[in-house]
Order: sequence, then structure tokens, then C-alpha cells
Amino acid sequence: MSDVAANPAPSDPIIAVTKLTKSFGAATVLSDVSFTLNQQENLVVLGKSGSGKSVLVKLIVGLLSANGGSIKVFDQEVTKLNENDLNQLRQKIGFLFQSGALYDSMSVRENLEFPLRRIRKNLNREERDAKIQEVLDSVGLADSIDMMPSELSGGMRKRIGLARTIVVDPMIMLYDEPTTGLDPTTSHEISELILKVQEDYKTSSIIITHDIACARIVANRLLMLQDGKVYKEGVLDDFENSDDIVIQSFFRSI
Repeated sequence: MSDVAANPAPSDPIIAVTKLTKSFGAATVLSDVSFTLNQQENLVVLGKSGSGKSVLVKLIVGLLSANGGSIKVFDQEVTKLNENDLNQLRQKIGFLFQSGALYDSMSVRENLEFPLRRIRKNLNREERDAKIQEVLDSVGLADSIDMMPSELSGGMRKRIGLARTIVVDPMIMLYDEPTTGLDPTTSHEISELILKVQEDYKTSSIIITHDIACARIVANRLLMLQDGKVYKEGVLDDFENSDDIVIQSFFRSI
């Protein structure tokens, strides 16, 4: 597979964030942040620790409440949704946590069955089994179906976490530091999987990462946060060729 993200389909934005602000007490974490995510696009969000990256994705799915601004997902204003409507929206969004967030007491099969039973209630047992096999094949771990999370390596846990996320066919994927804690070879494999998910499932994705190697593989576009604000937005070449000392030092420090 080529290390180049697929070109997104031209369309209206699937996520539109406008003048978003978030504070915790006297500390402002995000200030006047605006950007869009297009359909079938991979948007990489870069920034040093404390720049507001993880807070941003939690605001998008309504896990945190904004102090001001607008978040539209599928043209729905997230900041105004009630809990029921918010839960309906979340069913269209996949969230891959840093750890994979597998249930340790469940086998791989049971971990993948869990979201299917909650969200795809119309599927019978045969259809669930077929879907589980499909996503395990997609992440290259078909033989792990009866393993327990404790038997999986860190890279395998990430792959199974990704399989559990895509098993319900989300339209949007949110990746929180998907390559953290992995060796370079496994990090490259996970980055390739993010591309594969984009291509096979036609997802629109926000990828939070410190890993510039990952960003080079998966990004259609990049957004850099600095002190809670959008510092720069553009394609990879705009960042790689920038004379800005902040951008240069960030890319060299990773």
C-alpha cells in the first residue's frame, strides 16, 4: 500500500467547528478554534502536550461542554443536542483510544460482539459472526478471535481496538495518539491501517498525533494547535517547507 492518503471526495464539511472556546476554571484550553473536516478526509491535528488536542475531540463527541462557539457534525449542532440525540450521533462516530480500551474480561470475539449487540441490533448471530470476521481480516488478526486481551501485544491491542471501532461501520473516526507506545515498525503498520480504513470504509477522520511519521502517511491535511489556538493549517508540504521557527522546532523535536 502506498504511503499516501487517499484524496478526499469534494463535498460539504462533515464536521464544522467555529470559534470554539473551552476553559477549565481560569485556564483557557481552546480559544477561537475554527476548522472543517471534509468527507473521506484524514485531518491530522498536531500540537505539543497541553495544546488542547484531546479536549478538542472530546468536545466534538459531547464528552465535554464548550464555553462558546459552534460544533456541527452532520449539520447537527452538538452543543445543543439532548442526551438521546447525542447518543444517536455517537453511534456514527468511532473513537480509537490510546490504549485500545478493550474489556480485559472478554475475548476478542466478545469485545467485537459488544458494540454490535448495542448498535446493530437488527443483525442475527450469523451476520454478527460474518461482520466480526470481516473486520478481523481487515486488521490482519483473524486468528486472534478467541484470544484474551492479556495475550495480545501492544500493537495487536491497537489493531483489535480499531477492529472493534469499525465493526459498526462508523462514518467518522477519531484517533487519539494511535501510535503512542509502539515501536517504529508497528507504528508504521497502524498508520497503514488508518489509510486502509479510510479507503475501505470511506471514513472521515481526525487523527491526533505527535508522530510525524504517522502524519506523513495518513494526512490529507494538517492542523497545528499552539497555546489553544489554530497556529497553522495546510497540507504536509506547507509544514515541511515552512520557515516558521515554531513549526521547524516542533517537527525537529518529535
